[in-house]
Amino acid sequence: MNEKLGKLEHHLFDQMIYHKCGHARTEVSVGPQFGVDVSVIDLPGDMALALTSDPLSLIPSLGLQESAWLSVHLMANDMATTGFAPMYGQFVLNLPSSFSKNDFQIYWDYIHQFCADIKIAITGGHTGFIEGQNSTIAGGGTLVTVAPKSKLRISKLAKAGNALLVTKSCALSSSAILAMSFPETVKNKVGAEIYHLACQSFYETSSLADALCAVGENQEFMAVTAMHDVTEGGVMGAIYEMATASGNGAIIQNHQLPISEVQAHVCRAFDLDPRYCIGAGSMVIACEKEASNEVIARLAKNNIACVEVGELCSKEQGINLIENQISKTVTYIETDPYWEAFFKALTAGWK
Repeated sequence: MNEKLGKLEHHLFDQMIYHKCGHARTEVSVGPQFGVDVSVIDLPGDMALALTSDPLSLIPSLGLQESAWLSVHLMANDMATTGFAPMYGQFVLNLPSSFSKNDFQIYWDYIHQFCADIKIAITGGHTGFIEGQNSTIAGGGTLVTVAPKSKLRISKLAKAGNALLVTKSCALSSSAILAMSFPETVKNKVGAEIYHLACQSFYETSSLADALCAVGENQEFMAVTAMHDVTEGGVMGAIYEMATASGNGAIIQNHQLPISEVQAHVCRAFDLDPRYCIGAGSMVIACEKEASNEVIARLAKNNIACVEVGELCSKEQGINLIENQISKTVTYIETDPYWEAFFKALTAGWK
């Protein structure tokens, strides 16, 4: 098994891609960057075009509806970090040759439904069936939105002194997918109740509502300075990425990190640390310190759990985790442990 599963490592991104992005156009105000979920292109006036791309999911062990959900919402989570919902979508589908037209119709109907639900217009793409395509990745997509540049939040805009908030729980998506992929194992290891609750949490893996609630219906709460979607590397990885992208350090209080009982049990069954596992559905929010309680209360009114876990500080102070009153330097984990756990269970024949 390839031990470097998941996204390209940070140092290789900097070495291979960062300085090799085609022609340098002056209107591209935010291009590819470590820890930044979207790109931004300046338009006339105060307007800007925000774009984000991600793989599309087709995971047999989850099902067609669930795969379509991930395909739409994992991209939408990235766009949500701007404080705006996605408006337009392009989908490139490279499907297995064995994938039936009937299954494709079901899958695409769900893509359409989930896009319509959050008001995304599908504007184009490509659809084909490919021999030898046996991946759980079915292609890729791009979401686009147009918004006032002055109101866009992106992770690189976070400021030293900002409070760091995290919504929901660590390891939300990884625990849900593991439970749904290995139901017998999870039931045997943690019990039927935890298994069912983990499966139910699958549809909490959208953080669009978290972001829109944090900034307000008209993006009026400018005390929220930046947001970052929790994906590979989990909550700890997302905070590290936000701090790095914005040129800051961070102080994280370990006892404040939200780890729900369900996620803790499932992760333990797979020998995973939930703080560092893929956690789509959670959002890291940076806001002015004095506005922290207000943001938390606003989310609570919408039944979205949110806690303050630390703050950003000067870059010179580094990125540190306070655990049992001891400060430890945070090391960025380039390969999310979820991947190894998933394929190890698959290889072992766990059901």
